[in-house]
Amino acid sequence: MSEPVCLITGVGAATGASIARRFARAGYRIAMLARNGERLRRLEHEIARSAAFVCDVADPDALARTLEAVRETLGKPSVVVHNAVSETFATFLDGDPAALERNFRVNTTALLHLARACAPDMVLAGGGAIVVTGNTAALRGKPNYALFAPSKAAQRVLAEALARELGPKRVHVGYLMIDAVIDAAWLGEDGRVRPAWGEPPLDWAFSRDEYFAHPDAIADEVFHIAHQHPSAWSFDYTIRPFAEKW
Repeated sequence: MSEPVCLITGVGAATGASIARRFARAGYRIAMLARNGERLRRLEHEIARSAAFVCDVADPDALARTLEAVRETLGKPSVVVHNAVSETFATFLDGDPAALERNFRVNTTALLHLARACAPDMVLAGGGAIVVTGNTAALRGKPNYALFAPSKAAQRVLAEALARELGPKRVHVGYLMIDAVIDAAWLGEDGRVRPAWGEPPLDWAFSRDEYFAHPDAIADEVFHIAHQHPSAWSFDYTIRPFAEKW
């Protein structure tokens, strides 16, 4: 098991799968975590040196068992990518408060458990990286985001606390803010769907390529953050399509 190990949570058909492919191409063994076992098994056959681990990261006990299985099967991760996300778009009056609690468990509490389980091994090994994929909900609350944005804001602040504590120990923690709609298969061929959070449709004077963030491009940035030179580490790292308004 001389190959380095990358553990990725929330491996779906878009960003998570692209991250897995990117690290696999670089010679990593890949631990793919998600709830959808059927999709994970398909990806396991497709991506070399990958292994599927069905896990709900909102369950701390299940996550702990899965992390132990990863160590036994692949080895100790030197890179952890927390890509799992739980989101709810509803007004604070209409939404179920239980949704906010689940969003916290997936987005924030799971990150804490991942760091507690994996960072000590990285410190002992003399280096490692934890990369968190986030979005601009971490910086602002908007209508219909009351049950989601607080969990992303807490996630980012937790990641910053980890970065400040682990940085001097040569473990890099980075927060990748994706200010974009991610180009996923469920959007359809032209991408002309109204987002679940109810914002107005995009200005289709631009093409899909100009308005949507490509999962492979996102994966390249995750890989870049995980391999930055220690003299030039970044924490807050924002990406967006050139046509995105901000």
